[in-house]
Amino acid sequence: MKKTSTRLADGRELIYYDLRDDTVRDAVDRRPLEPTVTTSEVRRDPLLGDAVAVASHRQGRTYHPPADECPLCPTRGEQLTEIPDSSYDVAVFENRFPSLAGDSGRCEVVCFTSDHDSSFAALTEEQARLVLDAWTDRTLELSHLPSVEQVFCFENRGAEIGVTLGHPHGQIYAYPFTTPRTALMLRSLAAHKDATGGENLFDAVLARELAGERVVLETAHWAAFVPYAAHWPYEVHLYPKRRVPDLLGLDEAARTEFPQVYLELLRRFDRIFDAGEGGEGTAGGPPTPYIAAWHQAPFGALEEFDGVVREDFALHLELFTIRRTSGKLKFLAGSESGMDVFINDVPPERAAQRLREVAS
Repeated sequence: MKKTSTRLADGRELIYYDLRDDTVRDAVDRRPLEPTVTTSEVRRDPLLGDAVAVASHRQGRTYHPPADECPLCPTRGEQLTEIPDSSYDVAVFENRFPSLAGDSGRCEVVCFTSDHDSSFAALTEEQARLVLDAWTDRTLELSHLPSVEQVFCFENRGAEIGVTLGHPHGQIYAYPFTTPRTALMLRSLAAHKDATGGENLFDAVLARELAGERVVLETAHWAAFVPYAAHWPYEVHLYPKRRVPDLLGLDEAARTEFPQVYLELLRRFDRIFDAGEGGEGTAGGPPTPYIAAWHQAPFGALEEFDGVVREDFALHLELFTIRRTSGKLKFLAGSESGMDVFINDVPPERAAQRLREVAS
């Protein structure tokens, strides 16, 4: 992998990640951009104890442009975009309309490929490995920023999720605090460790799932399963079998195997609702909308979580869709939105069975 860092016309950072070491990236951003002005502010909720980012400048962000005006495609002729070069393998840049900025953290866009009509599932294993390497490098670099406590790499895919740019891409949020979801995990981790005399909760969960009926696929270094208390109709958790706190901890064997496992999971997700034996939809229908979220240990202090250290946390990816059956979405209604109590329409055991049925 070759990494080249440069600047866009308004001063934002752009990083190219290339498969070839001899690739030269010297294209200049020719757009007449003014310096980016953001109004991001993090506010604490005194009752819930969580945080809300207030970012009014995002109202003006690019919204469903036609394909020939996509800002994530390479620059072609006078069609000037966020990527000044005429092609790229993987590109990462500071978001022009960030939810978090300055002392409130940082937001980046990760473009998985220059092919506008592709998807992560359509990448080659070599391309997917390059994305993994980019995620890992950004996690390392962002962890050094004084305002950053936790790094979150994720992908939203599909208009149903709220994606406003159709180009294959994800994002990275670098938070100035430990996120509420991670804090819940850390509290459960601490309580379990205390109650069992030191047993790791993540290890216990993984062992239980591997011995059960909700395993979707298992390889030498990775395990994917539908969790016992899945919140979403189709939800898969992907764990490296050797517990590590973040992407930086993955060894070469796990990194090499990851593209095979993850690409297979994404392709199965796109087949969940296809017609056929046991199918629930129409063959050749629209791609399955999903969210893919990496959970990494925070880099900040963990004193409030008694007895827990970073190495106790288990890196894992959570992949889920908001589609519950063909043509029907899972909406967060009263119980989910008002009380954070999810009601799942698809039994996790049935979801795991379906995901095994659609293996390639």
